[in-house]
Formats: sequence, structure tokens, C-alpha cells
Amino acid sequence: MTKGSKTKISFFCKECGYESAKWLGQCPSCSAVASFTEAPSSTTKGGKSAGIRGLSLGSTKPSKISEITVTEDDRVVTGIEELDRVLGGGIIPGSLTLVGGDPGIGKSTLLLQMCKYLSDKDKEVLYISGEESLKQIKMRAMRIGQFHDSVSLLCETNLANISAAIEDSKPLVVIIDSIQTMFSDEATGAPGSASQIRESTSILLDIAKRLGIAIFIVGHVTKDGIVAGPRMLEHMVDTVLYFEGDRYASYRILRGVKNRFGSTNEIGVFEMVQEGLREVTNPSEYMLSGRAMGASGTVCTASIEGTRPILLEIQALVSETTFPNPRRQSAGADYNRVNLLIAVLEKRLGLRIGGCDAYVNIAGGLKVYEPAIDLGIILALASSYLDKPIDEKLLAIGEVGLGGEVRAVNLIENRVSEAVKLGFTTIVIPKVCLERIKDKFANKAGEIEIIGVDNVKKAVDLIR
Repeated sequence: MTKGSKTKISFFCKECGYESAKWLGQCPSCSAVASFTEAPSSTTKGGKSAGIRGLSLGSTKPSKISEITVTEDDRVVTGIEELDRVLGGGIIPGSLTLVGGDPGIGKSTLLLQMCKYLSDKDKEVLYISGEESLKQIKMRAMRIGQFHDSVSLLCETNLANISAAIEDSKPLVVIIDSIQTMFSDEATGAPGSASQIRESTSILLDIAKRLGIAIFIVGHVTKDGIVAGPRMLEHMVDTVLYFEGDRYASYRILRGVKNRFGSTNEIGVFEMVQEGLREVTNPSEYMLSGRAMGASGTVCTASIEGTRPILLEIQALVSETTFPNPRRQSAGADYNRVNLLIAVLEKRLGLRIGGCDAYVNIAGGLKVYEPAIDLGIILALASSYLDKPIDEKLLAIGEVGLGGEVRAVNLIENRVSEAVKLGFTTIVIPKVCLERIKDKFANKAGEIEIIGVDNVKKAVDLIR
């Protein structure tokens, strides 16, 4: 430390990153309670605060936007189509990507597979682990396949040594596994603390932007399903990917929740096998596999994830209750939305489901919250209550309002096209959407039947 400089203690909010010279019980920015944590803030000569670590990007001279050229060739294809889809087409050099998920879900396996595909193209990759030894990583890599010498491994947790190794080798891609194990001498607290995670991410962000190296950091999640550490970690990075799914099930879903270089609604579907993660190129067929034929309370619907239509099976079970208060349970669909739709069935159709237990499940483990699946939930609940099976070749799409009306949904052409491709012959859609698609599917009039309904009564009458 130079003469005349000193270090003072400041505090920052773990939720939004607001900084204060003293500890506060409630954040004035985001109103979070007891969210302030201590962090050192270096001061320059004369006592003026240096603030948050800045990015050393070289020249400070402004550039005209017309002089900057950007092409899709700047992206680096990973070789994993589902990962490329979620990233927006590939890896952007100089980007910082956070990959979060439950322990054992497959984060490290996915990134190690990405390293293998990049090594097949002679791309330099540096895999840095703070959790496993070199032999442990090698054993996991042997299960995936043969790696080339363009992949280097390093076991280190000190950011000063890691920075030196990156600047010395200058790889195309760096993997940090995980951010909770990294520490910097410039921050207080143990590895994994809010101040250490904040400082470590700031250092990695500086390296990525200054050297044009794409860095992927692995982050563990809390019991609430968010990345452990300060919430501002998600604001600092360019892309946030979440790996979802049950660790004991075979399916995995990679979802982009933040992406400065692509859509934030895209998903990638994977299946966990002995050799690692296998891409599911046709999620609709995968989600509908193993359907129970001839059973009541099951119907198919179509959801849009990013630009991709995915067909889903909605299952409902309505039975007489043995409890003083009927039970309600929802897996994959919004719980409050299901209760609302049950109330619509009672009020508009007179189905007395209020005195019954009601369970709704989206098969395959996908979580869907868009209102376009409302009509599917309505038909599944009515089918189970009436104990009348729905034709397995019928698919229902539509948003349901409180008045029982069936409202329009977006991208109806894409949804119907996917249904036709998978062999559905009866498609129930909102009546207001019929005009949009009648010309496109006019040549299939003898193969498929598209029915437009304007209220839930007409839809339920189809299965009575």
C-alpha cells in the first residue's frame, strides 16, 4: 500500500449491490432487511474512495458506433447444439457466464463435455477447479471420452495465481468450478462469503473484458433455488444459465434467465446417461413418451419456450377428499393459476370440484407458467372429475379468463405445426385464432380437424 493511502470499511447490500459507509438495517434501494455485509473499499491518496473495481480495457478514447463491426462469426460454436441454442448461437469472446444449479445436477459434466468438443477443434481451454483434484477431473473426463492436449487443468483457489495462469496461457475459454471456492487477498471473509464472491467475480470480469477470454463460472444454489452469494453477482455477469431437474431423474433442462447476446427464454433439454449428458433434439417427442392411453385426466397442450414449440402432457387427478379441507397440489404449473381455473370450472360449468382433492402435474418435469396451457388444465381437470378419457390425438391450446372465455395466444401457427408433425388429428384452439391459420392448413382438411372455441363450456362439451 502506498504512503498516504488507507483502507476503510464499507458495506454493501447482498441483494442489489447498494453501497453505504455504515451498516443499515434496511436497504434504501431494494428495501431488503438485514442484507448489508462488510466489504473493504480501498482509498486513493488524499482519502477519496476508489469505489468498485474498474475494468482495464485499454484505450479510453471513445469510438464511433458506425466504426465498430460485429458479425456472427465472432461466436464460437461449442459443438453442443442445445447449449448453443441457450447461449444464442455460441460463445461470445470476452463474455462472463454464470452456470447455476443444484449439487449433482450435471453442471461440471456439461462444461467438461463442452471442453471436449472445443478440444476436438484445437481450441485452447483452461479448466480451473477448486473442488476436485487433477486425478478426479481426469477420471470424470475418461467417462466422457478422449480429450486432446488443448485442454489444460489447474487446481487452484487463489485468484492472484489464477489470474497469472490465465494471462500466461491466454486460452479461448476458461472454466471456474466453482466461484464459491475462490478467494482474493483483497477481500475479507472466508471463501464463499458475499465479499469474496463479489471481489472474485469482479476480478474475473476484468480478465474476460480485458483479454477477450470467455469465462464460465459455476455457482452453487441455495435452498431457495438462487445462486449462493450476493444477488448482484447475477447483475455483473453477461449470461446466467440455470440447470434444472431432479438429480435422481434422467432429464435435465438448461434455461437461460439472463443473456445479453440472445433470447432469455430459450431452453436446452438433456438426458443424463452413463457417458454424460445426451442432447434431446426433439423435446416434444421426449416429453410425450410413455403416455397412459385410455386414462381420464390426461391431455396434451403446446407451450413456447423461446422460439421453440414444445408439446406437453398435462395430468390431473380429482378425487373425493378424506380431509376436512380438500388438498390442492401442482407440479410444473403455477399453483395459484390452478386454483383459479378450478374456480372457473365451478362457477361457469357447475362442476363441484371444491369438495374434492385436486392434483395437477406436467409430465417430464418441465415448469411452464405461460397462460396458453390453461385450456389443457381445464380439460384435464374436467376429464378426471367426469371420469371420461380424452382422445389421445386431441391437443388443446388457449388462455382462459375469469369469465370462462378462451382467449388468443401468440405463435399459434408454430404450436399447431408442431402438433401436426407429431400426429395429432384434433386441435382445439381459441376461436379468434382460427382466421390466422385456416389458410396455412387448408390442404390438410381431411387429415386434421381444427376446432375453435370461445368459452370453456364448448371445450368441455367435446369430451362429455
